[in-house]
Amino acid sequence: MLKIKNLNFSYGEVDTLTQISMEVPDESIVCVMGRNGVGKTTLMKNIVGLLRPSKGSIELDGTELASLKSHQRSWEGLGYVPQGRLIFPRLTVEENLLVGLHARKCTRVPGYIYDYFPLLHEMSGRKGGDLSGGQQQQLSIARALLTDPRVLILDEPTEGIQPNIIQLIESILIKIVEEKKISVLLVEQYLDFACRIGSSYYILDGGRIVDDGDMANIDRSRIERHLSV
Repeated sequence: MLKIKNLNFSYGEVDTLTQISMEVPDESIVCVMGRNGVGKTTLMKNIVGLLRPSKGSIELDGTELASLKSHQRSWEGLGYVPQGRLIFPRLTVEENLLVGLHARKCTRVPGYIYDYFPLLHEMSGRKGGDLSGGQQQQLSIARALLTDPRVLILDEPTEGIQPNIIQLIESILIKIVEEKKISVLLVEQYLDFACRIGSSYYILDGGRIVDDGDMANIDRSRIERHLSV
C-alpha cells in the first residue's frame, strides 16, 4: 500500500535521513523503532508532506506523493496522528472531530467513531484541553480516522499514556485494521507494545535503516541495543 524508496532528507547540510526504503503492505501494522533523535519523526513528516525529501520516492497504492503538498497527500489517503497529539484545546471533542470531517463536507460524526471510542461520545461537549493524555490520544486517532485514510500514520501513540489506555489503543488499532481494511505505520519505542501489535518492523539508527523483518522473528536483545540510550 505504501512504498518508500531511497528517501534522503537534510536539514541544511546535515544529512538526517539516508537511503530509506521500506514498505507497508495492505492491512498490516508496521512499526518504526529507534532511539530519540535518529530521524523517526523526520521520516514521518517527509511521508505526510510536512517536510520535503531531497531525493527519493513515496508511493501510495502506486501514486507518487513526493511532489504533492500535505493536504493533497491526505486526499490521496494518508492519515496522520502527530507526536504530542496536537488536538485543539479550546474546541470541544465534537468540534475537534468535525475538523477531521471538514474535507469530506460532512456535518455529523459517523457512528462507527463512537463505536471505536465510546468515551468520546460521553465527553463530546468537553473541551479538548480538559481531557487526559490518553483521552486526547484517542481523540487524535479518531480525528485522523475521519479523513478516511488508507494508511494511518501514528508518531509515538503510547508516549505518556497509562498502561490500561495503551492496551485500549492497541485493541482499537487492531480492530480498525481488520474492519476498515487499512494499514498502519507507527513510530514506537515501547517494544512490548510494538511486538504485540506489529506485523513487521524497521529499526532506524543515525538516519538509516539498520534492521528490519517480521515481528514474529524479532531478536529482542538485538533490537533493545538499538533502543537503549
